[in-house]
Amino acid sequence: MAADRQAEGRERIILGVDPGTRITGFGVIAVERGNILLLQFGILQLAKYSGHELKLKKIFDRMILLIDEFHPDEMAIEAPFYGKNIQSMLKLGRAQGVAIAAALSRDIPIREYAPKKVKQAVTGKGNASKEQVAGMLQNIFRFPDPPALLDATDALAVALCHAYNLNPRQEKAKSWTSFLKENPQRVKGGL
Repeated sequence: MAADRQAEGRERIILGVDPGTRITGFGVIAVERGNILLLQFGILQLAKYSGHELKLKKIFDRMILLIDEFHPDEMAIEAPFYGKNIQSMLKLGRAQGVAIAAALSRDIPIREYAPKKVKQAVTGKGNASKEQVAGMLQNIFRFPDPPALLDATDALAVALCHAYNLNPRQEKAKSWTSFLKENPQRVKGGL
């Protein structure tokens, strides 16, 4: 698959995942000739399912569907952050594990990124809010409005972070400062 994409001029496809047991976000991007293109992003709503096992199955099934549809070369997944609630951490770890298992079942390599690293890569600030991340992604990919549930843009940010880490020069070129200088018309109020 990757060799076919390279022959077509498409370098790689990245599936980004923001795992959760209530909502799992996903984002799929393509890196082509140095350009990063948005293919799809969205969420899997899990709150309607009763039982933790069923939620995990739904995550696995959705990841398999995304993998079979887009044939990603790699999966980038957000690492769990450390919280005080051990039960929440356990559930989050299971959700992450199921998403990873889906990728591994299709021989897709996985890369894990800490939330601060993702925010740093996308906005230039490791402590940026979810809204700031969504706003930057909206400017980069030119989608009309950020989704109401920011898990989708979080997953998209993980995929973009991975793309930048594949080509460190790309990250420098797409820093927030560079973006502002190159695109003053896309920022409200200009420079």
